[in-house]
Amino acid sequence: MEYRRLGHSGLRMPALSFGTATFGGGNDFFKAWGSTDAGGASRLIDVCLDHGISMFDSADVYSDGLAETILGAAIKGKRDRLLISTKATFPRGGGPNDFGSSRQHLISAVDGALQRLGADHIDLFQLHGQDYNTPVEETLAVLDQLVRAGKIRYIGCSNFSGWHLMKSLAVSERYGYPRHVGHQAYYSLLNRDYEWELMPLGLDQGVGAVIWSPLGWGKLTGKIRRGQAAQPGTRAHDIAGTGPRFEEERLFRIVDALDIVAEETAKTIPQVALNWLLQRPTVANVIVGARNEQQLVENIGAVGWSLTTEQVARLDTASDVSPAYPVWHQRGFPMLNECGQS
Repeated sequence: MEYRRLGHSGLRMPALSFGTATFGGGNDFFKAWGSTDAGGASRLIDVCLDHGISMFDSADVYSDGLAETILGAAIKGKRDRLLISTKATFPRGGGPNDFGSSRQHLISAVDGALQRLGADHIDLFQLHGQDYNTPVEETLAVLDQLVRAGKIRYIGCSNFSGWHLMKSLAVSERYGYPRHVGHQAYYSLLNRDYEWELMPLGLDQGVGAVIWSPLGWGKLTGKIRRGQAAQPGTRAHDIAGTGPRFEEERLFRIVDALDIVAEETAKTIPQVALNWLLQRPTVANVIVGARNEQQLVENIGAVGWSLTTEQVARLDTASDVSPAYPVWHQRGFPMLNECGQS
């Protein structure tokens, strides 16, 4: 397994990590992702560790904390062999302080996660979304407090806009607080918005990307094609209408290109889609999920090889989309865009 630094930090993580949203199936939404119990989770974690995947990602809202609980049970006796990342910000109750990035909520959220995980620290703690209501200074001050207390090692964010992430980095620099070294972001061949502003920011500021839903919300598995809709029992079918928007014809165009490259490389469509991401600038880690061992082993097959320049260009062309302003305007002046972004 290849290991990569997370941004400009000293933390090294495997190129792939395992996402635990499939653990628990605590409600209808997460049942569509999976319902792995503690026994199944323990087996999948053993397979991951055998293949060098030593990082496991969760969140307090995954099945209302059940995913963290199952992860904690499954890693007993193995904690020193792995990294844990988890997230908090979204609502977990009906109280006025049961959400957000306030001092009140984050201290409770971290303590709750540690209890569910049965751990004494979290290796990478991420704000699950940006909170417009809480001053950035308050959020970073409490994260600094939690780092100094030894409860978390590194901090990151998830689903941030470029301006909010940059504001946070500026506040960290001003006051000497820990800085976000990773941004857990949605990025795939189907939705390349990450490239417009977040990727250049990551390159400039040393913020590594940890990619969630790399197969386009379940659309890039090869199971959805022209005249072949998503089947019951898949996430693309069971929670259809959720997730990012996309043009159907563009999806089919991408799958056509994936078919060609998969045949050339003797790899599967998911493996090709994941490998494309692993070659993108700023990408430190790609989170893969699996309901069973077969899916997991297939996803692991995305590492250890590389697409050719021509194959990357084919996938780039098939998935290209006109960016929003001001990115399309900036791209009209290539002499001003030599910082390495796509």
